[in-house]
Amino acid sequence: MTPTEYLGLTEPDLIATGAIWTAREIEQQPQMLQRTHALVARLHAKIRAFAAPLIDNPAARVILTGAGSSSYIGQCVAPLLNRMLAARVDAVPTTDIVCAPSLYLDPEQPLLLVSFGRSGNSPESLAAVELAESLVREVRHLLIVCNADGALGKVPAANAMTLLLPAETHDTGFAMTSSFSCMMYAVVAALLPAGTMDGRIGAIAGATERVIGESLPLLHELALGRYDRVVYLGSGVLQGLAREASLKLGELTNGAVATCFDSPLGFRHGPKTFITGRTLVMVFVSNDELTRRYDLDLVDELRRDGCATRIVEVSARPRTASGADGITVPAMAGAVDLDLLWPCVAIAQIHAFLRARAMGVAPDNPNPAGVVNRVVQGVRLYVTNA
Repeated sequence: MTPTEYLGLTEPDLIATGAIWTAREIEQQPQMLQRTHALVARLHAKIRAFAAPLIDNPAARVILTGAGSSSYIGQCVAPLLNRMLAARVDAVPTTDIVCAPSLYLDPEQPLLLVSFGRSGNSPESLAAVELAESLVREVRHLLIVCNADGALGKVPAANAMTLLLPAETHDTGFAMTSSFSCMMYAVVAALLPAGTMDGRIGAIAGATERVIGESLPLLHELALGRYDRVVYLGSGVLQGLAREASLKLGELTNGAVATCFDSPLGFRHGPKTFITGRTLVMVFVSNDELTRRYDLDLVDELRRDGCATRIVEVSARPRTASGADGITVPAMAGAVDLDLLWPCVAIAQIHAFLRARAMGVAPDNPNPAGVVNRVVQGVRLYVTNA
């Protein structure tokens, strides 16, 4: 019998090297995205009835919140949702809300707090809900979670709705992978009008599945490269993705690779000094005609500089004549940038996974000393005087 493979690696090898859960959870994302879509579609009328008094109110505010990768979900999709909904939409990490609630919670502004939680047990996530309950006069909570047993999905708030995603999205591996992609999909599908994603989920899942297989050869090569720094760049919604990619590589290599993220335009303003002769630059290129020009100008500038070890363009519209390294996001040349998030995050996850393995780090538990943990520990919460 042929051994089962994930990310081109056999199951026995993955088990022996502490990588089986992360590999499975990266590879399962196309199927989990489809299941998440079906789940949200079934519940959309109920979600809409719950959220409409706030998302349709121009005087109200929506805060997308979480800690770590869960906060980057909001940073990816908040700019789009802010354009699409009547309410103001912001991404504010729970870690910011908890330490400075008076800066982010307006007692008189109606609020929909959308909380993301893989485990649902992060202390800051629970504290952010409690603070909103105590400080904001009119507040509702949409809790998007992956763990049926997590505390976040059971918070005793007056007006709360829990959207529990498929059990498989409760990643067992250290780093968030399918939990990140599915919670990100869920909030978009839930808050946009019914049917908005019906004609797009097939292409998103299909492109994610294809890119997982088709990007492996180059990502294996990059994982063996002689670099100790990586820069991730993206514009618009892809800047939030660049931040998540940066975190993923740092997490899975246990901090052995220094990372940096920015927008291509912002990168020139100081952060470009991060580049050394042992730096890989990965640019998530926009499909938007205007934005794409700025992205590619920076790529070409970096290539002319000749300072970085390697520059890789991740693009749904590859420049075949450019001679540059590139990973193609297949069958998405006409897609809006939002739809590029899911295949692009899979590329970032695989890169981090393979780099960790190349360095002898077990992706499922990259920090066995417990300095960092799958569910954060050691947080001391204080009572607010607000």
